[in-house]
Order: sequence, then C-alpha cells, then structure tokens
Amino acid sequence: MTELHDLWLTETVRLREEHAGPLEDQEANRLARAAGGDLSSRIRHRARWLAERDGLSQALHHWLQGARLALIIMAVLAIISGAGLGFAALGDGRTPVNVFWALGSLLALNLILLIGWALGLIFAGEQGAALGRLWLWLSEKLARDAKAAQLAPALLLLLQRHKLNRWALGALVNGLWLLAMLSALVIVLMLMATRRYGFVWETTILGGETFVVMTQALGALPALLGLSGPTEEMIRASGDAALNIESARQAWAAWLVGVTLVYGVLPRLCLALLCLWRWRRGRATLRLDLNLPGYAQLRERLMPSSERLGISDAAPAQLHQIESDVGALQSDGALLVAIELDDRPWPPKLLGTVKNAGVLDSRESRHKLLEQLSRFPPARLAIACDPRRSPDRGSLALIAELARSAGATRIWLLQAPPGQALDAERLGDWHNALQQLQLPFADCAPLNWLETGHD
Repeated sequence: MTELHDLWLTETVRLREEHAGPLEDQEANRLARAAGGDLSSRIRHRARWLAERDGLSQALHHWLQGARLALIIMAVLAIISGAGLGFAALGDGRTPVNVFWALGSLLALNLILLIGWALGLIFAGEQGAALGRLWLWLSEKLARDAKAAQLAPALLLLLQRHKLNRWALGALVNGLWLLAMLSALVIVLMLMATRRYGFVWETTILGGETFVVMTQALGALPALLGLSGPTEEMIRASGDAALNIESARQAWAAWLVGVTLVYGVLPRLCLALLCLWRWRRGRATLRLDLNLPGYAQLRERLMPSSERLGISDAAPAQLHQIESDVGALQSDGALLVAIELDDRPWPPKLLGTVKNAGVLDSRESRHKLLEQLSRFPPARLAIACDPRRSPDRGSLALIAELARSAGATRIWLLQAPPGQALDAERLGDWHNALQQLQLPFADCAPLNWLETGHD
C-alpha cells in the first residue's frame, strides 16, 4: 500500500465516523498503541486495521480498478474524438482544403478550453471539474462496491486540503487533450500520406495581405523546428485556387502539421508534464491534519494516560473470522485465562510451564492482559468460559481479541457445578458462536495441550 493510499483510507475512516458515529475500535486502538510512533502513525495504524476489518481496503482496491478502467474508457474516447477532428479538418480530398477552416477544426476547441483551464487555475484554483467529476463518477460505477462510495469524497477532501486537486485534475485534463491532439495529428499525417490535397484560403471581408501576415506569423515557430511553410507568392496564389504543384501542396501540408504540433500538441504536453511534476512533488508532502476534530479526539485514546474499553456501535450481522496476528517466532509459552466466573474455584491445578492469567472480570483486568499480550504473546492460549452465561457480543469480542494475540487458542467450556445442569439452548448458542469464530472448544480442560502443544 502506498503512502497516498494509507492517508486516503485514514481520511475515509474519519469521514465515516463523522457521519455514522464512532466505530468499535478498542482492539484497533490497542494495536495502534502497541505499534508505537507519533500520533499520526498511530492514527494511520488504527485506520488501516479498521479499514481491513470493515472491508474498506477491499473497496479501495475495487475503486482503483474502476478508476483505471474509467481512465482507459476516457482515453479511448479522446483518441476517437481526435481522429474525428482530423477527418473533419481535411475531408475526403475531393475539394480543396480551406487552410484556416481546417486549422480552426483542429485547434479552436482545444485552445478555447486551454485558455479556460489556465484562467481557472490562476483565479479560481479549480479546473477540469467536469472531466474530473466524470472520471470520479465512472470510477465509482465501475467499482461496483457500495463501500467505495465513501472513497471519492475522502480523496477530494484530502487533496483539496493540500491544494493538490488542481494538479491531479490538470494532469488528467491535459493528458486526455494530449491524446486527442496526437490522434488528430496522426490522422492528418495518414490522410496526407494517402490522398492528394489542395489548399486554399477564402474570405469575403478580409484582404489578402491579412492572410499573408497571419500565415507567416503562425508558421514562425514551426519553422524553427524545420517545418517551413509556403512562401509569400504561394500564399497569395492560393487565394484564387489550389495550386496544382507538388511543392505548394507539401509546403501547405508542412505548415498545417507544424502549426498543429506547436499550438496543439506541445502546449498540452508541457502542461501535462508540469501538472504531473507538481502532483508528484505535492504528494510527497501529504500529511494528516491532526487539528481536525475527528483526529483530535483520538489523541486521548491513542496516546493516553488511561483508556476505557467498551462497545459503541451496532452488532455486526456476522462475527469476524479470527486470524492470529502473531507469528510462531514471536510467541512463546502457554497461558490459561478465564472470563467472568462467578462462584467457581479458580485456578485449577496447573503444570509448571503453564501460567495463570487469572479471571477477567473488569475492564481494568481486560485492558492489562491485552496490553501484556501485545508485548509478550503466548504460543498457546486457553480461555475458560462459563456456559451458564449467555454468549453476549462483548464476551465474544473479547475472546476474538485474545485469540488474535496468541499463536493458537482453544476455548474451555466449563461444566456445571455439582447439582446443576447447563441450559441446552444456551450451550448451543455458545457452540454456534464459537464455530463462527472458528475456534476449537471442548468441555474438558486442555491442560495437556497447553503443556505440550498436542493432546
């Protein structure tokens, strides 16, 4: 994941919490604190974990795929549009080509929009909004992921805060116009190579001297590139009829190609490179704005003197599957812990190498153990639960968080005390919940497994 994607996901999580309320983030906060670093690093670590858990990382992957496909579609449309300009400028060769009409067909729209883009950049700081909105809309539609709808606003806010949107959209707009002008130029060259064109200029209200001056002025820069245009005699003679001499046709063709190249292709190429350079330079300076309310509120939770555990969002439709975050080389030893035991004697007699973590019956005890496991994860963890209690979401979330902090985990469903019986329906709820978590469970003490690693 790139630095931009990391910041993008962090901004997306902030917007999501701003509109929908705080997420359940106790484990994310704990892991961010354990990762260390400054506040910005911890906020990004927390956001990455939440994005992975809630599917935003996958949605970002889908959005990027849609964005690439949308860009390909727009590039193809730009190439087709440019080809259309080239065909419209020269026609089928049956009639002489009016050079200034052809030049207007090739360059007029491009130059008008180029001037509009430059004015927008100077005075408003926003440009290419229509093409940019079209690209974002296409990207979202092609992503086909409901969660991807949150990504585009987050990206825009992130870029606007650092004034990078103008350069990102500028690279997009000028890049597409560059493709269109290159396509038009290629079509013009192909037509000139395969058909014989005569060139004329026509006017009703302007004098011939005006066209001579205009033609020579426009051809001055292309002439520096070796694309010399028609002589003054050729220009004046072309006002009456198309000159039927090869040198005149070649001179007008070179002039038309040179003017299109210098005033159509090169400005867009230079501007696209400029915007791309400013975009890459600005992207390297992207940072989180820690003064935003959404980030400022995380300071106490991620760099606190004390923390609180709790659940603040609605229950998920399905429990998250557990994948241990601990590698075999990181973990060591065996640990037995119990959750909320009322009147049971504890602990059982343990073998020498198995450590007892006690009974987790308060927020403080849970927090203390989770912090210890984040630093010293056990290779094997057994969690004892009283199946007389209902498997509420808080207990299951704690079990899942403990399991992610150990190399391997087993659940010990304690048997009922003498003279009491377990409720079959409640026991079945425990079985179903633990099966969803994909955790092995049994009603006998896994002490041998804790000691040796096998039954």
